[in-house]
Amino acid sequence: MENQPVNIIDHSAFAGKWYSLYSIPTLLDKNWKQTIENYTLVEDDHFEVLTTYHKDGKPEGKSIKSKLFFDEHKPDGDMKAQFLWPFKIGYWVIELADDYSYVVVGHPEEKYLFIMAREPKIEPELLRDIIERCRKIGYDTGSLVSQEH
Repeated sequence: MENQPVNIIDHSAFAGKWYSLYSIPTLLDKNWKQTIENYTLVEDDHFEVLTTYHKDGKPEGKSIKSKLFFDEHKPDGDMKAQFLWPFKIGYWVIELADDYSYVVVGHPEEKYLFIMAREPKIEPELLRDIIERCRKIGYDTGSLVSQEH
């Protein structure tokens, strides 16, 4: 096994609400909890993403908008996220359930990891298996933190 993006994604099936359950966070989302991402497919060439979250220990909700771009010359799972124009960061879908019930988003250099699902919870055995697969391909799974849904 190696860290690589999945080849084929049905963008329409991928669209919609995802609960971010566990993550190795980036600097941007380091203290976020109860993170929910809503993906809207735009003209079959990118997603508009609305992310809502709570900062650690703060009751009020916050939100941020971003975009997620695909490249027709690369595997479908090899995307670029843009929070601030013109900067884009690697966003690799490294695992995706056949029924689109969960997704694992990684990074080309294993810097961060997000385990997301359509529901605010995931089966414990499935979670353990996902974490073990991520550990085997080079992610520092000891750094995973719960989003506390």
